[in-house]
Amino acid sequence: MGHYDTAQVCLNGHTINDTVNRHPEFNQKFCDKCGAETITACPECETPIRGDYHVDGVVAIGHQYTPPSYCHNCGNAFPWLQTALESAQELLDIDESINDSDKALLINSMKEISKDTPKTEVNALKIKKIAKKLGSDTYDAFIKIAVDVGTEIAKKSLLGS
Repeated sequence: MGHYDTAQVCLNGHTINDTVNRHPEFNQKFCDKCGAETITACPECETPIRGDYHVDGVVAIGHQYTPPSYCHNCGNAFPWLQTALESAQELLDIDESINDSDKALLINSMKEISKDTPKTEVNALKIKKIAKKLGSDTYDAFIKIAVDVGTEIAKKSLLGS
């Protein structure tokens, strides 16, 4: 049986250290990519963020850690997901090519593709269809955020793979 180490992630979602307990020498108070403060626990319930999974006697090579979008204990979104959703909303607010109803649908669909549910692929397809109405610069930036927050299924649908 294995166990999770704790991860340290900046408020913008950059992984600092996925082995906080095993290798505390890699911890940082602030992110060296964006300068944001780092956290090791959910801001809502203070449960440690799950990091690297260790199994005694097993060595994993080539594993890339991705910070979770939601806390496994309380279910709340981590700050980096909230920031991405706020950024997507800001993009939509400056684009006048779609109506408020479509903007709301895009943001709701963006929230849904960050979760691995039976509705994930449906919402990814909604994003692809409605986002085509956006200006080209806004479309590119919006799709990039959607891919960043989306589950693997959503990413494949959005990127056409």
